[in-house]
Amino acid sequence: MSEAPSQEESMHATIHRTSVPLLLGLLLVSTSPVITLPHASFADDRTMSEKLTDDTARSGEEEGVFMSETLPLDAVLTYAQAHNPTIRAARARVFAAQERPAQVSALDDPMFTYEGFNIPENFDLTRTDNNILKLSQKLPFPGKRRLRGEIATHEVAIASKDVRRAEVMTRASVKQAYYDLWQVHQNLLVYAREKELAAQFATIAEKKYAVGQASQPDVLRAQVELTRLINRVTTQTLKLGEVRAMLNGLLSRSPEARLGVPHDAPKPVVRRTLAELTELTLNNRPEIAANAAAIARDTATLALSRKAYFPDFEVYVERFFNGGRKDGVGVIVSATIPLAYRQKYDAGVAEATARLSASKADLRAAQDTALAEVKGALVRAQTAVEQVNLFAQTHILQAEQALESSRIGYQTGQVDFLALTDSLRVVEQVHLEHITAATDFEKAYADLERAVGQALPRR
Repeated sequence: MSEAPSQEESMHATIHRTSVPLLLGLLLVSTSPVITLPHASFADDRTMSEKLTDDTARSGEEEGVFMSETLPLDAVLTYAQAHNPTIRAARARVFAAQERPAQVSALDDPMFTYEGFNIPENFDLTRTDNNILKLSQKLPFPGKRRLRGEIATHEVAIASKDVRRAEVMTRASVKQAYYDLWQVHQNLLVYAREKELAAQFATIAEKKYAVGQASQPDVLRAQVELTRLINRVTTQTLKLGEVRAMLNGLLSRSPEARLGVPHDAPKPVVRRTLAELTELTLNNRPEIAANAAAIARDTATLALSRKAYFPDFEVYVERFFNGGRKDGVGVIVSATIPLAYRQKYDAGVAEATARLSASKADLRAAQDTALAEVKGALVRAQTAVEQVNLFAQTHILQAEQALESSRIGYQTGQVDFLALTDSLRVVEQVHLEHITAATDFEKAYADLERAVGQALPRR
């Protein structure tokens, strides 16, 4: 007969039967938060949906600025900063980049392993010779996680500069489209005025022809001139739809959406010197700041590539449940051997070094490009200022005086109708060139602000 088990052996068997299921249960409970994590992301999605709904509501409220007869530039710029899709996309990329440092600098998930040796066919784990529960964790060499986090943080800085770049470029594009729209409205006023004058001159020619003081060609020339100006009004009205669509596109509005008449441009003036603009550009240009952040990122990347020569570790903690024997614990520590394939790490360092050199060259290129753009925009703005002043102070007054003199001379028979028509066209051309010069200044000034990387108040 077999000997009955002692009380101590019975207690040990009871502990062995209950310990394995208990530990398995505790591990399942400890991992349950991981299973529920996706629900948090769904909650975040609902929050983002609510934010988009709020943005739509605000958009409806802000549309009121476009309902008035006039269109203030400041309101248009504010609307563009809030609704331009390029800016919104850049901001979303910043939010995405801000989530990267916490991910790349975190440890890998710990690993749970179960091993069973000589498990019975009925899978009764209490009768298994060995039940082994393992918990392992990978540990990178000290400093690697920190460097990964630094690299991701520099990526956030680069993305933030991209937002600033999108804002600056959108501001410049909106201002240029705004003054294109202003130019078309001003051209329409010029053509409408000239059309009225041509109609008056045609009436004068017809009256003179009726009393034999003018020839029939004068009457025909007057009609041709009137038709030409009517055609100008028609084509300029069609162009209004084109420039309106361009501005609406920058505002993320329908191409046919209503826009009022832009305000007149302020007096053209450039108060900054080239030296002042150069300093502002080097300190504020988003592309330069982004390239500086890229150098910092690539410097950290080079440091991380050099850390690759050092080993990473993995630590195991084990709990043994041995059937019929004393239970125990175990510890395993393993390490990688980077020197076994050193050439790939050499290549990684060489790649990181080359990327750092490229980033430094990109910074110099960005500085050179920015300063060249500042100089070009400044010259165009200064040229436009001279033209605007010349037209306003001299050309327009002279052309108007010549037209009035020709009108009186034609009525009194001292000049022919061709001279009157030439004077009318000269007045038209001078006014159009004055408007073009004013528009060129505003567009050049917008380019100057874009090149510098910030708004440049004129006061």
